[in-house]
Amino acid sequence: MTPRTALVELRRYDLHPGQREVLISLFDAELVETQEAVGISVLGQFRDLDRPDQFVWMRGFEDAESRGRALQAFYGGPAWAQHRDAANATMTAFDDVLLLRPAPDGALALPDGGPPSGGLVAATVYQPDDLDAFTALMAEAGEEALTELGARRTAAYVSADVVNTFPVLPVRDDAAVYVRIARFASAQEHAAHRRRLEAAAASDELLATLRASVRDELRLVPTDRSLLR
Repeated sequence: MTPRTALVELRRYDLHPGQREVLISLFDAELVETQEAVGISVLGQFRDLDRPDQFVWMRGFEDAESRGRALQAFYGGPAWAQHRDAANATMTAFDDVLLLRPAPDGALALPDGGPPSGGLVAATVYQPDDLDAFTALMAEAGEEALTELGARRTAAYVSADVVNTFPVLPVRDDAAVYVRIARFASAQEHAAHRRRLEAAAASDELLATLRASVRDELRLVPTDRSLLR
């Protein structure tokens, strides 16, 4: 089944100390197929390599209207009723949520033959002063420059200017962002890319502009059930 990615949530949960593996075990066992059954694409579940008490995940939808219907069906359904207390008990905050749409030519692209095992997913969150101009810059030159430095893109998203059709779950509306997803074979490969980028940005105006717009960088380790890995 082709994942639904016209509208994507990037969700970051702060957890009680030591509870991440508890949530991952529950999520991977009970909350993947049960969401997919109502029309939600569970795109990826991750351990944040730099934040031991944070769980990050992504899910996709066909559009804003179907998102509202699917979330109502899931959170009003039997699977969430059965497991919500256990899931919520692991969390201290769950409202850091970006609602996104694909950037031009930025829809999620998974390799043929299924996702490879292991590796690291890097999600770079840019917060430029002018999102439209930054998106154009990425399309014109930024993507090529980052790819040449070893960060081949898997997906790219921009803030979605749509109504939150399931307001019970808040989404952030305080920033316009560009989110670039890239896959690396290992944390070491990602670190080598970062070193090349920092060195090149010292003398390259384009790369310096990109680096100046970075709000956050997430180094994410996929769980066993993560589609994106």
